[in-house]
Order: sequence, then C-alpha cells, then structure tokens
Amino acid sequence: MANLRAAQMGQQVQYLVFDVEAIADGDLIAKVRYPGKDYTPAEAVRAYRDELIEQRGDGKDFIPPTFMLPISVAVGKISGNFELIDLVVLDAPAYRPHVITKLFWEGWSHYGRPTFVTFNGRGYDMPVMELAAYRYGISLPTWYNIHDRSFEQSRNRYNLESHFDLMDFFTNFGAGRMTGGLNLLANLIGKPGKTGIDGSQVQDMYEAGRADEINDYCRCDVLDTYFVFLRSQVMTGALKLDREQEIVATTKQWLGERSADSPAYAHYLEHWGDWKPAEEPG
Repeated sequence: MANLRAAQMGQQVQYLVFDVEAIADGDLIAKVRYPGKDYTPAEAVRAYRDELIEQRGDGKDFIPPTFMLPISVAVGKISGNFELIDLVVLDAPAYRPHVITKLFWEGWSHYGRPTFVTFNGRGYDMPVMELAAYRYGISLPTWYNIHDRSFEQSRNRYNLESHFDLMDFFTNFGAGRMTGGLNLLANLIGKPGKTGIDGSQVQDMYEAGRADEINDYCRCDVLDTYFVFLRSQVMTGALKLDREQEIVATTKQWLGERSADSPAYAHYLEHWGDWKPAEEPG
C-alpha cells in the first residue's frame, strides 16, 4: 500500500494538494451589504446571490471569497517522490470553520511548511483560508514573512516552492487563459473531472444538510488536482512519464482498497479513465 510503503521508507510530506469549499456568511453579508434592512442571514445570502446573477448576466452567483467560510477542506499529503501518502478532510464529521482553519494551518507547520498545490488557489482557496485565519486570530509569521526578501516571501506569487498554483503554471501567470479549467485538464489525461457536482451547488447542498457529500466532492477535486500536478511535473522534467504512470496505477490501487468505505473513492473510480499515449504514425 502506497501510504504504508511511504511510511516504511521514511518519506516526508513535501506537497499538500488541497481544495476548499465554502459557504456564505449570512451575518456578515447582512451587516456589510444590507445594513438597516433587517435581513436574516438566509435572506441576506439570497439577496446577494440574486444581485450577482443580475449584475453578471451569465446565471452565476458565486459570492466573493471575502464573504465565505470554509466548511470543507480536503488535503492530499504527497511525498517528495510525488506519491500519495494520505488524503483527508479536516474536522470530519463536524466540519466547523474555526476548527478546519486551525487544523489547516497547524498541519502546514507540522509537516515543515511543505509546498501547497492548488488549481486557482491564489484566486480563491488561499484567500478563504487567509481571511479565516484573520477572523479567528491565528498568527502565521512564517506565512506572512513580509520582512524577508521579496522572492523568499511565502506569499510571493512567483515563489513556487511555497505555493504551486496550477492555474498560474498553465497560463504562464495570467499571460494566457485556461478555458475549461481543472475539469478540462483532468479529462485530457483520462481523469473524471466534474461528474455532476460543482462549486455553484455547495451553498444549497450545505443548507440541505449534505455536508458529507460536499466533502466527498472536495476529495474528488483534490484527486483531479493531484493527477494534473503529476503531469505538470512530467512537463517540467521533474518526473519521467513512465514513473508518472506507475504512480497513477499505484494510486488507483490505493483508491480501490478504500472504495468500499468511501463513496467518494468509489465514485471517482466509476468515472476513471486511463490516459493513452498518441499512436506513432505507421
């Protein structure tokens, strides 16, 4: 088993692949956006979502991360040779925002400040977790190391040893566009991508008491991010293609061994596809 073998070899966690799902803070929205209207938290969230749909004209009602609370954070622990050691969701089954936030930042420190790996984490996931730390009074001097040289600061956009954002990697730090996002990149290498749930449904799912399903979805997003990360490392030369395929096969076995007890892993494997290399011309 991958995680057992990693432990036996004394491997250290070098990467934390993570994904955040969040819900709107209705109290905060009511105070900041609708003072004097006497909205309940639920009414404030509904009013803001309707306002966003009208403003954007594309049917989307994504609320900015400044108004969000993390209620699902899935984290894949990855070794220095890119093997999956473990995949966890924080504070299960309670999923309390303050505990999730504490565990997230404590985990990063506990493992020696490994490299965060995300897809568009600088645009969404990290702001959610940073503002949650602010909200709950968590001190993070090694993350906010603002007195170090610019390129050594953890939050420097180009510090890939601190945070490897796959969106930045594939768009050359915003010079291009990644139309299709993580879903497209996952599908290009045969992995499930979006299979019925996306981030736009999280608020309604949470309000309907479906927090476990949200966390299952978050696990699947981390798996997609992990496999896309592996292929990115093939592109940089850090990982050979045949070794990447060995790791993918080992991870598939790891998921299969746990699928009976994990609806998320069973679902992921149901939609699994193997990457096929292009055929050489005959």
